[in-house]
Amino acid sequence: MEEVTLYIEGMDCEEEAKLVRSALEALDGVDSFHVNTASGSVSVVYDPSLLSVRRMSAALEKTGLGVRLERRNGSGRSGPWWREPRILTLSICAAIIAVTLVLEHLAGMPHPMAAFLYAAAVVVGGYFPARMGLAALKNLTPNIRTLMVAGAAGAVSLGLWEEAALLVLIYSLGDVLEAYASDRVRSAVRALIGLAPKEARIKRGGKLLSIPIDEVKVGETAVIRPGERIPIDGVVVAGSSSVDQAPITGESIPVAKKPGDRVFAGSVNQRGSLDVEVTAPFRDTTLGRIIHYVEEAETRKSVYQRFGETFGRYYTPSMFALASAVMVLPGLVTGQWIEWFYRGLVVLVVSCSCGIALSIPVAVVAAVANGARKGVLIKGGAHIEAAGRVRAVAFDKTGSLTMGEARVTDVVPLSDTPVEEIVRIAASVEHRSEHILADAVVRKAEEMGLSLEEAADFEAMPGMGARARLGDRRYAVGSPALCDGLAPSQKRRVAEAASALEREGKTVMVLLEDGDAVAVIAVSDEIRPEARETVRRLRRLGVRGVVMLTGDNETVAAAVARKAGIDEYRAALLPEQKAAAVKELRRRYTTVAMVGDGVNDAPAMVASDLAVAMGAAGTDVAIETGDIVLMSDDLSKIPAVMELSRKTLRVMKENIAVSLAVIAVLVPMALTGSIGLVPGLLANEIGGLAVILNGLRLLR
Repeated sequence: MEEVTLYIEGMDCEEEAKLVRSALEALDGVDSFHVNTASGSVSVVYDPSLLSVRRMSAALEKTGLGVRLERRNGSGRSGPWWREPRILTLSICAAIIAVTLVLEHLAGMPHPMAAFLYAAAVVVGGYFPARMGLAALKNLTPNIRTLMVAGAAGAVSLGLWEEAALLVLIYSLGDVLEAYASDRVRSAVRALIGLAPKEARIKRGGKLLSIPIDEVKVGETAVIRPGERIPIDGVVVAGSSSVDQAPITGESIPVAKKPGDRVFAGSVNQRGSLDVEVTAPFRDTTLGRIIHYVEEAETRKSVYQRFGETFGRYYTPSMFALASAVMVLPGLVTGQWIEWFYRGLVVLVVSCSCGIALSIPVAVVAAVANGARKGVLIKGGAHIEAAGRVRAVAFDKTGSLTMGEARVTDVVPLSDTPVEEIVRIAASVEHRSEHILADAVVRKAEEMGLSLEEAADFEAMPGMGARARLGDRRYAVGSPALCDGLAPSQKRRVAEAASALEREGKTVMVLLEDGDAVAVIAVSDEIRPEARETVRRLRRLGVRGVVMLTGDNETVAAAVARKAGIDEYRAALLPEQKAAAVKELRRRYTTVAMVGDGVNDAPAMVASDLAVAMGAAGTDVAIETGDIVLMSDDLSKIPAVMELSRKTLRVMKENIAVSLAVIAVLVPMALTGSIGLVPGLLANEIGGLAVILNGLRLLR
């Protein structure tokens, strides 16, 4: 089996996607495929012994859609705008109609000649819509274009050549403008794709070679010169520089990079030259996965998207049935066949709108692209909807409300073991742990120049700490809860040392050796400077509950909550207790967001309605865990994304209301004969374009 991605010109909404699916389902040799209207592409897994890409493309082109093998950047055009096939046919159609109208009404052109020119305009302007409309009819999935074809054919059958030509012109103009709107949204997605260079400068065999980005291997060394965009994710192995990470994280200030620091594809190297060891193929880089999730955002649908699809599924057949009934049934009673046939045609043409079908996906993808530009990854419409309805936000403390840069401030020996030995043992146990407090202990050992010992039988204890064996002794480092089995006198000594440190807002860890308390280690983590203002903004947005969840004890939790302006907190929670706390909050507030790093608080994030992962540019698990992912550690983006989500929900509601209102007004007018073919279609197209343009506002 092989896989190919084809880019489909003219696939602007679900109507065209259905044509693509039908064409591929009819081909022998297609194993599976995935249609993505957000990127205008279809990925096909096929058997090359049974099917060629050329035959696949030919089958798709029979639907009236264009097919390309390569993705376009920039504007998405391969040449000048006026050479686009749909624009060319529209322009020729408009020119023919304009000339004919002038000659017929001002120069007295004979009617047969005018009818011939109008017929030419219908054929030219209706070529692409007719191909797609008839293909849909052939597949028994009539769509909006099928309605237009039927309306134009009906007008021709009544001898209304001018009206038929104007119908085709107005519809084709609307079609081109709707395609432009879709292309505006795709341009935002293409801007993300354009962040990645197509080649990387790689050291191979003692030479420096320019290699296509897809051929770069993990472990190779890339050379990035000043001013160049970094092509891959990796770790700096030589050189130092400052790097603009704004395209990935949204951070406005360049970040200093030195050996050992991570860099991300799409960011811009500024002053110095860097040698970077590649850590992931491009598709698995942070940028690659952002692009993937943005393109896949439409698959995680909101209620409004599902409504639009369900509506479209029944709308077109219903309009066909209604128009057919209008054409036939009243004529049986009144005998006025031409009058009612004409009214039936008007019903058909006022139904020819992609308003709901296109405007809702446009709004979702525009919002997702907007967020991605600002360092916020929103994984789909369902998560936009959840963010817009959040009534409570639960924050994990460590790394979310606090800086996540804990440092060891105190080491209190409880035996005759020297401080240096206490730090060395604790760091040796903790250096395989991913917890932020473990990082603080390891950093302290590095600052003191201590050599660590390789630990055996390492075991992480979620919510408690870690334990391991060094030599013939067993050690544990973690929460004071580890002391529950100690003798009363030892527990008292630990409690006395810990309580004094906790009153200062410090987090306390205990080091145990073979079950005896050796030392108390205090760690401090500063609260984020924007935390208090973030909490205030959330409350102004109508978030009724702001809660902090932490594994720290009551004293430390109270101190941090007070600094952050949070009234409600839960302390001394294990991971599963955090999840239970989130479930309880959901019962109280209905829709709850959980903010964390996706590691130790993963159960709580899964239990929430909306998982918000922070600092994802530095961790793979956060990108996978979060529904909404903050690529940087800026808490102020949380109320910002909620504002964007509420604006998106408002736009989708407006679009649905306007689209339904247009139908509710125009269809009765068509039934009563109050509006004609051309004015009816014109009003319908204006309504459809209005809701699409309303969705495009979300790109700003």
